Parts: sequence; structure tokens; C-alpha cells
Amino acid sequence: MNTTSHSSDQRAFSSDQRMVLWVLWLTYGSFYFCRNNLSVALPGIQEELGYTKSQMGTVLMVLKLAYGAGQFINGQMAEHWQPRKLLALGLLASAALNVVFGWMTALYFLTFVWACNGYVQALGWPPTMRVAANWFPPLQRGRAIGIIGTGYQLCGALTFVVAGWAAERFGWRGALYVPAVLVSISAVHMLVFLKEKPAAEHALEDMEHATAMANRSLRENLVVTLTNPALWLVAVALCLLDACRYGFTDWGVTHLKEVQNASVGTAAFKYAVLPFGGIAGAYLSGWATDRFFKGRRAPVICILLFALGLLALAYDSVIHWGMLPSVAILFCIGFCIFGPQVLLVGTLPVDLARRGTAAAAVGFVNFMGYMGAAAGDKLTGRLAEDYGWPTAVRFWAACAFAGSLVIACLWKATARPHNT
Repeated sequence: MNTTSHSSDQRAFSSDQRMVLWVLWLTYGSFYFCRNNLSVALPGIQEELGYTKSQMGTVLMVLKLAYGAGQFINGQMAEHWQPRKLLALGLLASAALNVVFGWMTALYFLTFVWACNGYVQALGWPPTMRVAANWFPPLQRGRAIGIIGTGYQLCGALTFVVAGWAAERFGWRGALYVPAVLVSISAVHMLVFLKEKPAAEHALEDMEHATAMANRSLRENLVVTLTNPALWLVAVALCLLDACRYGFTDWGVTHLKEVQNASVGTAAFKYAVLPFGGIAGAYLSGWATDRFFKGRRAPVICILLFALGLLALAYDSVIHWGMLPSVAILFCIGFCIFGPQVLLVGTLPVDLARRGTAAAAVGFVNFMGYMGAAAGDKLTGRLAEDYGWPTAVRFWAACAFAGSLVIACLWKATARPHNT
């Protein structure tokens, strides 16, 4: 690695990098308006249509299964197809499916439509990470992807607020229709402003990538991705974290509504604090890995996952202590969920990917994460229904502790030599 390349890794973002960064920030964040909104609609669906927690757990689960499969497939596609087209298709199709979901009442139709939404939602992250890999070298990557991560935390928080307001004003269907409008607007914005890669500065790297992909079939690219042992450890850790993460984000509003006898709007407002903690965690964890660990991501991930397990064990008691303790612990939980999550889902897979497989690596890792999320949603619904909420919350804690143990195996891992 030459001196010029090293200094470029250390410098502040260029104006073009900042532009791309903020377009990606808004674009990927917008997907969450049409994904997290169902958690706000759940109480209304249960009241009007009479479905049980276990049945709605199935609806939540199929999104994760379809999203995971979509990540696996679309991660390969994103190495060959234009990211802008994939992002636009994902945003517009998700908006349309949210509207269709609001028209349905039969459980099987709701399940099918939400599964389709899961697949098109998976058109977001792999192309986002391919564009980020094009623009940001390893010692800028922790900060850059951390900033992108704050976007989906903020939009996740706004989803609870916007969907909660819409649900109280228009009924549970409003929590689907209003976010669909916002996501459609974001798709137009992305098509106008996103630049997929630098112009002349990285022409050689772009040429090398194009040559590599032209000479490598989808099957060969898949083999290169799946024979990378470090990615499997990242994938298992994310699988465990996402089981915990979606326990909080999908079931948290329902949990608070039931144990505190709060309105859905009040519960959604409290849960909006969790993504704000995630904003801090996403940015600071990425910055810390660049600044203090020279690009090593695993130590920060390991520490935060262990802390998340401790917080989850305390959560079911602390929320009964009043508004301020509830808000404080939700903020800390958000910090410890999304700090490691952004590193596991984007930064670390890109670092450890073999040449020409950055988006494919991200897609595979995210696939495994959402398999954990799907199983976690179903198990949470079942445990809460059969054994009560304390048992479900302890399950979230166990997943966090196990994830910390798995990622400790990569404690000394750094970016591959061709990425530095």
C-alpha cells in the first residue's frame, strides 16, 4: 500500500463522498418506514381482526425469512446490476405492498403480502454497501457505514412516531399508508441524486472489479463467498443479535402496551427512544473501530453484545420503575443493539470479503441475520403467549450473550490486504 493511498484513508471525506454518504443515509433509512411500521399496526390488527400473538408472530417471521432469502439472492445480483435500479425497485415495490397489505383481512393474504414485502426490502442493503465500498476505503469505512447506520436508526425512530400518529388518526391501516407515501418520495430523490461510483479517481479499481465479475459466474461468486470461514462467524453472530434486536423492535410496542396498560401511541413514543440510542451506537462504534482499534471491529462488537445481554436481563424490571428509567434503558439497549449491528451487517463483511464479493458477502451475512430474526419473532410470540413476557425477554438476553461469545473468535481480524 503506497503512501498516497494511506493518507487518503485518513483524510476527511471529500465533497463527493459527503454527497453520496447522505444520499445513501436517506435512501436506505427510508426502507424502514415500510418495514418497522407493522409493529405499530399489530395491536390494531389483533383487536379488529382477532388474530393471536402466535399468528402475528408468523406474519412477522415470514418477512424475515423472505428478507433473508432476498439478501442472499440480491447480494449476488448487486455485483452485476446497477445499484440505483435495485434501490428504486425495492423502495417503490415496498410502498405498493404496504398499501395492498392494508386492503387485506385474511391471515394467509396478510402473510403472503408481508413475505413479498420482505423480499423487495432486501433490495436495499447489498446495493447500498456496494456503493459504499466503491466510495470509502477501509480506514474511512467504519465512520461512513456508521453514519449510514444512523439513517436507519433515525428513520426507525420516526417510523414509530409517524406510524403511531397515523394509527391513532386513521386506524391501523394508516400506519401502512402514510409510510408508503414517504418511501415513494425517497425513491425519486435517490434516482435524481445518487452517484454509484467515483469518476476518474478509481477507474482502475472499477475496471478490475468489472473484469473480475465478467470472468466469474454467479455460481462461482457464490462459492467464493461461502468458502470464506470468517464470514460464517460474522453471520452466526448477526443471526443471534437479530433474534434479540427484532424481539425489541417488533414486539416492544405490544409488550409495553400490555405490561404498562399504555395506549399504542404512548408505547410507540417510548419505543422511539430505542432507535435514537441506536443512532449514537451506530456512529460511535464505527468511529471507535477506526480511531482506537485501527479497523478491528470485533472487540467493540463483543463488548457491546455482552452489555446488551445484561441490559436485556434488567429490562423487564426497569420498565416498571417509571417513565425516565424506561426511556433510559431503552436508549442504552438501542445503543448496544445497533452499535454492533451496523458493524456486523456492513463494515465487517465488507472488510473480510474476498475481491469482487463485497455485496455478496453482505447479502450472505444479512441472510443469516434474518434467519435468526425470523426464528426469534416466532419464538418470542410463542414464549410470550405460553410463558409470559419475562421468559421472552430472557430469551433475548441469551441471544446477545451467545453472539458476544461467537464474535470473540474474530478478536484480531482486520480488513483483507486487497482492501487496504
